[in-house]
Amino acid sequence: MRTRNGAGTGGSRGGRAKGNGRGWTLGRVLRWALGCALGVLVLGIGAFVALYFMVDVPDANAAATAQANVYKTADGKVIARTGEINREKVSLSQIPVAVQHDFVAAENKTFYSDKGVDLKGMARGVYNTLSGHGTQGGSTITQQYVKNYYLDQNQTISRKAKELIISLKVDQEVSKSDILDGYLNTAYFGRGAYGVQAAAQAYYGVDVSKLDAEQGAYLASLVQAPSQYDWAVAGPEGKKLVTARWNYVLDNMVGMKWMDPAARAKATFPVPIAPKPLPGLTGQSGYFVELADHQLESSGAITDAQLAAGGWTITLSIDPSKQRDLQNAVKTELTSQLDPKDRKTDAAVQPGAVSVDPKTGYVVALYGGAGYTEHYVSNATRSDYQVASTFKPIAFASALENHATTQDGRPIDASTIYDGTSGRPVRGASVPFAPPNEDGVNYGNITVQKAMDDSVNSVFAQLAVDAGLDKVANTAVGLGMPSSTQGLHDGPSIALGTMGASPLTMAGIYATFDHHGQKVTPSIVKSAVRNGTPAQLPHPIGGQAVSRSTADAVTSVLTGVVNSGTGSAAQQKSDVAGKTGTSDSDKSAWFTGYTPDLVTSVGLFGQDARTGAQVSLSGAGGDGRVNGGTFPAQIWGAYTQSAISGEDAEHFDLDTDQGAGVVPDAPVPSHTPSSAPPSSPASTGPSAPTVPSHTPSTHPSEPPVPSRSPKPPVSPNPPNPTTSGQPVDPGGGGDEQQGVPGFG
Repeated sequence: MRTRNGAGTGGSRGGRAKGNGRGWTLGRVLRWALGCALGVLVLGIGAFVALYFMVDVPDANAAATAQANVYKTADGKVIARTGEINREKVSLSQIPVAVQHDFVAAENKTFYSDKGVDLKGMARGVYNTLSGHGTQGGSTITQQYVKNYYLDQNQTISRKAKELIISLKVDQEVSKSDILDGYLNTAYFGRGAYGVQAAAQAYYGVDVSKLDAEQGAYLASLVQAPSQYDWAVAGPEGKKLVTARWNYVLDNMVGMKWMDPAARAKATFPVPIAPKPLPGLTGQSGYFVELADHQLESSGAITDAQLAAGGWTITLSIDPSKQRDLQNAVKTELTSQLDPKDRKTDAAVQPGAVSVDPKTGYVVALYGGAGYTEHYVSNATRSDYQVASTFKPIAFASALENHATTQDGRPIDASTIYDGTSGRPVRGASVPFAPPNEDGVNYGNITVQKAMDDSVNSVFAQLAVDAGLDKVANTAVGLGMPSSTQGLHDGPSIALGTMGASPLTMAGIYATFDHHGQKVTPSIVKSAVRNGTPAQLPHPIGGQAVSRSTADAVTSVLTGVVNSGTGSAAQQKSDVAGKTGTSDSDKSAWFTGYTPDLVTSVGLFGQDARTGAQVSLSGAGGDGRVNGGTFPAQIWGAYTQSAISGEDAEHFDLDTDQGAGVVPDAPVPSHTPSSAPPSSPASTGPSAPTVPSHTPSTHPSEPPVPSRSPKPPVSPNPPNPTTSGQPVDPGGGGDEQQGVPGFG
């Protein structure tokens, strides 16, 4: 029998045992954790010390390991060799102190006082390497010098560890002046320039000793992203970023007491000179290499520094046979007819073209201009000219993809009827807009098919509003137009192609239509290999950008443009779909079109040979107006005829029930466009639909050119029986506006 005391004693003893056990376990855990932490720290320090003594400062490798990059066409022929080091070493005393300070202010403000390493930056670099975020980080000038001078450009943990150890040793053994000297002579600045002396010549055409603080700040900014920040080729976003970086450098200069605030306030951005072509890259080869390098670097497959280090064998997708066909077409259809000495306008004509295999996404031919050493800017990839009416198919695709309806609720398709009156105010837009048609032609009530054939501005301005302007812009981006493209959000004028884009971009968008809506991002690089190891390249064929039904409907409608519209000069034995385009004042003219197996975009740009300003193409070749239906369509037709010569006629495999490509010929009532001004362009009341004709007609500003292999005209869809009895949207509302110049 237990006594109270016994129970109490037993309880007390049990309680003490339990309490002591819990306190002992907690203390033991804490001591164990502390011991482990100290042990890991000791081991880490020991490993670091061992590594410190094991790793020696190696011999310099920069000049010794430099190699050329070899570029080959699809058949294995070597067309260019680049990559030899462009470097002229200078002493630190030849570099202005202000320029030295620019680089310190940009890259490493603590350079003169630190121990050569930035542990936080190293940790960030290791994290980015492990997580696949690329080369972001915060290396010191000493670390960058070590990487450039002693090590390679590979982003690996072992290389980072060596960089840390060697940087510590170099900081102990080499003066800060010598480190800065070495860094400034080994950094890569783009344009093939290694070292600040080569960079000064490449970007400002002077020796480094002649640079001022503002110019030095720009060069210091370039080190972060040479390709993206080169002012001559940077897009709007790149220019914005490098300007911000330049301001950051000069602000740091003021903060470090290296620049007077008054001088900072007066500083203006020093725009660099135009790039000089690389030696040996004559003819079209220079344009090939430029595009290949850009695509390799921008895709992340190869960094600027890795490519510049050389040793790559880069196989391009250019088909030599098709390339000859394209160059011959440009010569026979355009340049042989130009006489710059007698006609000033002829000297301003700049042709560009890109041809793509829609099934693979590879560029098979490219024309960038007269030659890389004669005309540095590639007309195949420049995006500073308006695409004009070649954008209209994108607006139509957006309407189909988003199941858009007219203002009065009718579904939009190829047979939807719109009022084609010139200068008719657009209804539903947030800003007044009333675009005239080419030459002020009034078409009356016509189908979307007819409007596409004859490039009727008033119809597509209204269609874009009906489809939703933001949705049209999103569709354009989804098809391959860069989201940073200026003009994508300029209101109803988007339908008339007021934004700039390159033949390369337009070829990709139309290739996506040809490939049944599966996105095509044209690539000129088939492979890039160094030391037996291939770079991982993105595939040119991506996911579905628009549905097959949308893409095929666009293709069907675009066959009408070629068979009986403004693009008749492009007719072939195979099916052809395409669209002409002529910008405001005829400063650019386009034809982008495709057969089932080949997509080609041809652009013609008016550029003053002396000032570089955009000018009109009117009168070029002695033929009066120049538009998409003349030289561009003729070049396209001649090239395509040669490129597909010997092949059987191909027909589009279309999954659609609308558009000119699927409707048999049928007689329809006649409708002749009138150039008389509308009696009441601002009318808002509904009007009875008039069934338009599709008798082969030609847009006044884009006359047909005799085709090489004429086909009988194909009529468009007649009005849809379910909608033909509905009132036609007159697009009225608001005051009548002057509108903007027309696009053809």
